[in-house]
Amino acid sequence: MATPNPARIRVVIADNHPLFREGVSRALQLSGFIDVVAEAENGRDALEIIRREVPQVAVLDLRMPELDGIAVLHALVRERVETRVLLLSAFNDSSSVYHALEEGASGFLTKDSKRSEVVAAVRAVAQGKTIVPPEVTGGLVDEIRMRRSQNAPVLSERERQVLAGMARGLSIPQIAQELFLGTSTVKTHAQRLYEKLQVSDRAAAVAEAMRRGLLE
Repeated sequence: MATPNPARIRVVIADNHPLFREGVSRALQLSGFIDVVAEAENGRDALEIIRREVPQVAVLDLRMPELDGIAVLHALVRERVETRVLLLSAFNDSSSVYHALEEGASGFLTKDSKRSEVVAAVRAVAQGKTIVPPEVTGGLVDEIRMRRSQNAPVLSERERQVLAGMARGLSIPQIAQELFLGTSTVKTHAQRLYEKLQVSDRAAAVAEAMRRGLLE
């Protein structure tokens, strides 16, 4: 059996529309540096092929019979298959893009993208980059902010002050002195803060607060 050329990018394509799938496949093959090793018309077949071939990149339709693109992506992430996924969709709403990236997709393009854009995206994804349509970047930022606000616990003003002190590396006695509070009072605020963030120590509290956008 021939040994794959490491300089070339091995790709699997899955889409239930033959004309679209064949068009993408032809564009990738003509690039001169991409080998389309297999094609599939549904998610279940795509998943089996990717497990077997383990290509660098899988180009998957977001909406497919049997298993959709997200379901295939989820299985690949769960099984730790080292294939990066570029999802294609007829829609480019920020919610779909956010969900795809959250599940582990390396890229997201609309189906009205130019063939050259798909080729460039496959190359970028193979190099470890993340591809998002420029026209949805602003909406994606808004989506992230909205989801953060929905998931963010409501902190009291004192809890926010204690959290800010922790983020600056202050000890409980130092925070107490700065806020003109008793040490036991600050400890109580800190404990409530831990409970709201579902953590057990100050380092984890600061990290979780940053993740949720509670600290600037």
